[in-house]
Amino acid sequence: MSTISAPARKGSARPHLPENAAPQSLEHSLEQNALWAILSGINTASPAPHHPLLQRLFDVTVSASLLLLLAPLLSIIWLRLLQTGTVPLYRHARIGRHGKRFTCLKFSTMYPDSDEVLRRHLRDNPLARLQWETYRKLRNDPRVTPFGRFLRRTSFDELPQLWNVLRGEMSIVGPRPILPHESQSYGSALAIYQSVRPGLTGLWQVSGRSKLGFRERVMLDMLHICNRTFWLDLVILIKTIGVVIRGNGAW
Repeated sequence: MSTISAPARKGSARPHLPENAAPQSLEHSLEQNALWAILSGINTASPAPHHPLLQRLFDVTVSASLLLLLAPLLSIIWLRLLQTGTVPLYRHARIGRHGKRFTCLKFSTMYPDSDEVLRRHLRDNPLARLQWETYRKLRNDPRVTPFGRFLRRTSFDELPQLWNVLRGEMSIVGPRPILPHESQSYGSALAIYQSVRPGLTGLWQVSGRSKLGFRERVMLDMLHICNRTFWLDLVILIKTIGVVIRGNGAW
C-alpha cells in the first residue's frame, strides 16, 4: 500500500492543509454534508485556536455521562456476549498521542479464530482481497458473528472506548486510532496523527464511514486535525448521532 504524504507546514506549529489537496472523490463526499461549508471557510482563513484544556473537560464530561447513562445497555450487551460463549471485550493495541501505544477496547464481534478465517477468505476470494486492500474492511466479513453484525451496524461495539476517553487515551472526536502494523502506510502523515489523541468518532465517520477508501479516510482525518476547533468537534459529534441512527456507511 502506498504511503500518505503529510501536508506542508506554513510558518506555524499547527499542521496546514494546502488548498486543492483533496481528491475529487473526497471533495464530492464532503460536499454532500454541511461540514464542507464550515471546513472550506476554516481552511482559507486562520483557524480559531484549539484549547486542549477545554477539549479534555469536554471529553471527561461526555464520556463519564454516557458511561452512566448507557450502563444498562452496556450490561445487556455484556451478558448477551457471555451467553454466546464469547469473551465480551476485545482488547487490541493502537497507537495514540505522541506515538504511545494503548489498549483500545471494543465489544467482541468476531469468531475466536478470526485471523485464520480472514487469511483463508482473502486467499480464496480475489474480489474480497481487493476490497480489503482498498478499504481495510470487508462488506461481508466472514469473521463477524450474527450478533457482531448488529453491534457493528449500530456502532455499539465501540461503546467501551468511552473508558479509553475517560482514561485520557482517546478523545470523543479525533482521527482514527492506528493499528501498529499499519503505521508505515501513513508515511509522513503519521507524525501529525500522533500530535492529537485518536477519536471515538471523527470527520471520516460522518462523511461516508466504510464507503471511503483508506486514502480518503486519511485525508479527512488530516483535514480535521489541521482545522480543529472545539465547535467543529461539537458539530461532528452531533452529526455522528444521525449517522449512527441511520446506519450510514456501516459494514
